[in-house]
Amino acid sequence: MGEVWQAVRDDGAFRKMVAINSAIQVDLTGQVCADSIGTRPYSGFGGQVDFIRGAAHSEGGKPIIALPSTAKEGTVSRIVPILDPGAGVVTSRADVHYVVTEHGIAYLHGKTLRERAEALIAIADPKFRDSLTEFAYQARYLRPKFIPVS
Repeated sequence: MGEVWQAVRDDGAFRKMVAINSAIQVDLTGQVCADSIGTRPYSGFGGQVDFIRGAAHSEGGKPIIALPSTAKEGTVSRIVPILDPGAGVVTSRADVHYVVTEHGIAYLHGKTLRERAEALIAIADPKFRDSLTEFAYQARYLRPKFIPVS
């Protein structure tokens, strides 16, 4: 798989490369777990990082992480405050550009933690947005909005 990344990096062999990869969880900073549920292996991660980096460096390329916003018939959010303990980070937040759910697209590349948290909360399932927002405030990803007193 490394040859894809190598080819894009060395000679721009792929233009407008689109890489669509899946994830099990994405945390509010943009870290992607794609191979385990906590400490339990679920699948292999294959060439996710190679394809994400290849598309990012491809002229006009689009590296995409696509996932449903929930699991277990809507009872579990897949956009999470932090990855489950023991979950592996397959794609680091520095490599993530687009995260897509059925609720929209979050563009994360070059964004601050606050901007990342806001964008990911916006594409989470609506029933989990309040708890994700509360965590983001507690983690200081978000700052309280002060209302001026008149």
